[in-house]
This record gives sequence, structure tokens and C-alpha cells, in this order.
Amino acid sequence: MVIKDANLEIIATRRSQYPDEGKSEFLLVGRSNVGKSSFINSILSRKNLAYTSSRPGKTQTLNFYSVNNQFYLIDVPGYGYAAVDKKTQAKFGMMIEEYLEKREQLKRVFLLVDFRHKPTEDDLLMYNFLKYYNLPVTVIATKADKVGGSKKQKQLKEMLDTLDLVVGDDLIVFSSTTKLGVKEVLKKIEDLVENETI
Repeated sequence: MVIKDANLEIIATRRSQYPDEGKSEFLLVGRSNVGKSSFINSILSRKNLAYTSSRPGKTQTLNFYSVNNQFYLIDVPGYGYAAVDKKTQAKFGMMIEEYLEKREQLKRVFLLVDFRHKPTEDDLLMYNFLKYYNLPVTVIATKADKVGGSKKQKQLKEMLDTLDLVVGDDLIVFSSTTKLGVKEVLKKIEDLVENETI
């Protein structure tokens, strides 16, 4: 897949603001500071389309990125950031739940997890939450360039053992620095978008 055009088209906080053309959608979830903005910029071959911040918790809305006028990548608020108060966290949770409940256009969720560490309790909760809605999930193991060669297999096993992925879900080892995994992600999106248009 060649990315010819990508832009932040819609910023939403409620269902009435979502796009209604019926295009395929791909949701990005993950802890604050896991690298969602870097993931978006890498996948879409843009330097600063998604704003990367040194301050976690920056995203506070559902951000719909239109890609090739074919599909949407959707970035949502990160979880697990202690400096965001509980009331705001609850609001984020309700916003994401409202999106997940009845979104037929959603084709797959990319759950970003830091490859350097064992998945956190929050990561596990998010995975199980997505499975509650029977959503297909691809785990993106981010920051893989920061894990030494000898440790990679150990980290991969620990991640797979902890998350215990169901049949049909998968994991892609990813680095926005080296572009490892970018082609795999784009191929997955391309296949799902093409199946939708057949």
C-alpha cells in the first residue's frame, strides 16, 4: 500500500460527530507514552501528522485520520497516565466505549504495548475489554529497536504468555525508528480494506 494522502479530518468526543461515509476504520489504543503518535507518523510516512509530545496524556479526543480517502486510523486517549484525574479518565473510558459499542466500520484494533517491558495490568485489562466486544486485535510491540537481539525472543515469549492471544489475533514487532513492522501493518490494513470493497 502506498500512502498518497493522509490528514486529520475529524476530532470527535461523541457519536454524532463520527464520519458517516461507511469507510473502514482501524482503532489505535495503548498506554500514554507507548508511541501511538510515532506509530501513526511511521505508518503514514509523515513526520508530524500526529503530534508527539513529551507530556503523556496529550490526546483527549477521538482523532480520525483519513488515509488515501479509503479508510480512517483513529487515535484515542492513552490509558494508565496517573496525572490525568479519575473523572477525566472515566470520561475517556466512556468516550471509547461509546465508539466500540456499535461501530460496524471498525475492522481491527491495534493495541500498542511497549516491547521493552512485560504487558502491564492496564494492557491486559484493555485486551480483555476489546475481547468482550469480540473485536479482532493486532498487538503492536513498540520500541523494538531499544531491545537487544538476545533479549528479543525472551520479550516476545513473555508478551505472548501474558496476553494469551485468542485465535485470530496476532502480534507485530514494531519500531518507528527502524521502520520494522511498518510493511506488515500496511499489508494487514490493505487486505481488510480490499476485502471490504470486493
